[in-house]
Order: sequence, then C-alpha cells, then structure tokens
Amino acid sequence: MASLRALECLVAVADTGSITQAARLLHSSQPAVSHQLATLERETRTLLVRRERRGVTLTPAGRAAVEDARRAVTAAAAAVRSARATGEAAGGTLRLACAQSLCVPLVAPIIRQWHRHHPEVRITLRESAKMAELVGLLDFGEADLVLAPAPVPDRLAAAAVTVAEEEIVLTTSTGHRLADQPTLRLADLDGAPLVHFAPDNGLSAWLDRSLAEAGVRPEPVMRTSVTTAAPQLAAAGIGVAVSPISAVSPGLPGAVRSFSPRWFRQLVALRPAKPEPLTDRFIEDVRTRGVHVPEDIRIQLAEDDSRPRTSHR
Repeated sequence: MASLRALECLVAVADTGSITQAARLLHSSQPAVSHQLATLERETRTLLVRRERRGVTLTPAGRAAVEDARRAVTAAAAAVRSARATGEAAGGTLRLACAQSLCVPLVAPIIRQWHRHHPEVRITLRESAKMAELVGLLDFGEADLVLAPAPVPDRLAAAAVTVAEEEIVLTTSTGHRLADQPTLRLADLDGAPLVHFAPDNGLSAWLDRSLAEAGVRPEPVMRTSVTTAAPQLAAAGIGVAVSPISAVSPGLPGAVRSFSPRWFRQLVALRPAKPEPLTDRFIEDVRTRGVHVPEDIRIQLAEDDSRPRTSHR
C-alpha cells in the first residue's frame, strides 16, 4: 500500500511542477522526494510523472491519482487535528450516560454551557433508570462517562469519583398531615400510603433498602417507572413520595419537605480506567455546578444547614 509520505510528494509535485520546489515545500531533500515517487510508481506499476527541462508534469495516470492522493493527505491532516483537539479537550466526541432523573438538573446545564463554550465537542446522551444498563454502556465501550447515584457495583467502587450530592425529600399534596409537621422524620412514614417506584426503576430497590434499614414500612399504593412522575402523583393526593430532589419539577403543585436529619445521597462519575481530557473537564464542571434545584422548590425546603445530615445506602 502506498505510504502517506509518497502521496504527499505526488501532491506537492503536482502543485509546484518541480521536484526541487516540492522538496522545499515538504522540508525534505530532492533525492528523498524522487525516491518516494519512484516507490509510488512501482506500487501503481505505471509512470506518474514526466521529468522535462522546464519541470515536472503529471501523466494521465498521475492526474488520475493525484485527486485521491490529495483527499488522503487532507483526511490524514484532519485526523491529526481531531486527535490533538480531543487530547487537549478542545474537540472530539463525548458520549454521556446518566441516571434518568439526573439529565435535567445535573447534566443539561453543563451540556448547554459546553455548546456555548466548546462548540467543537460533539456530545451524545443516553439515560436509564437502571444502574446495570448504565454500567453496561461503559463496559461495552458505548459511553465515555456515566453519571449515577451511589452505590455502584463493588468492582467499580474504587474508580467512582464523587461529583455532587443531592437531598432526598418528601413530596405530598398541600395540606397533607406530613406537610404540616414542623419536623419530619423517616419514622413518620411508617404505614403512610406511598407512591413507589416500579421494579424496573433502580430507585425501587434503593428506597426499599433505605426504609428497611430505618425500620420504616410504608404502604405502597401505586408504582411508576418514571422517576419524575412519583412527586407529581404525590402532589395530586395519591400518596406521599420519597425521591431525590432532582426528580421534583419546578412549579410542582404540592409540598416538598426535608427530613430531619436531612437525608443526602452521593452522585458519582464512572469512566474507563484511563482518564481522558474531555471526561476530566466535564467531571470538573459537574463538580463546580452541582445539582440545580428550582427556586420555588428551594424556598419550600428548610434552610437550616445546622441540622445533622444522614446518608442511606
């Protein structure tokens, strides 16, 4: 197969009409350029250039070859530029995967920022409510970065990078007895009608485990696979919902309350073993911004940060 250098020499000779000038253009020597052309002619088994007194001209075969050679040289230069830009976190493609409820409050603001400040980077996004699906995208090389809540599978725990934390809150209809309590404890959920998550949503097993550890047994009245639907259903009076604050949409027509002690979960980033500049920069931006909480929801929540915090796995 013809070398890229030989194709570069053919293009340079075509553009300058001289082996001497082609050598200067390529920062090479005249014998080196002649050698590359001879090698290319042996490969093609035909004469590509004619050496004349006034310079060098292309044969019909040379003219036919030079257009493809020019495209090959251009493509090679583009490949180098793309690789360099990606290595410098200034271009390339970043394939993101994230937990369903985190797309809008955690990832969307960063993507919007990157579209504005890093337009050379192409970003794709896949979401799932199942940790196994997210981890699978990483394992099979279909995602460069996964953003999900802890805990993660034990084999990935060492590689998980904490990027943010978000509060776990209660959502009810306005006027519900739990919404009117000055202090809300997990124990208050015992026997309460609960808008729960369907088994295909990873929050289902996580919430069951967390409430069981606290010795609390609410009564599920319905289940939903859509994370953001649980707070909406609770606000409609079907029951109460316990969810990450990222699942609570702005303008929710219900009450949102913190637990005491306040309940937080960790959000982590998972990436391949070898760090990449694009993923590192995105992780840093997520850390800086954190989870966006709508202003109307923020106002509803108790602002006393002196209350103790807790974390349930």
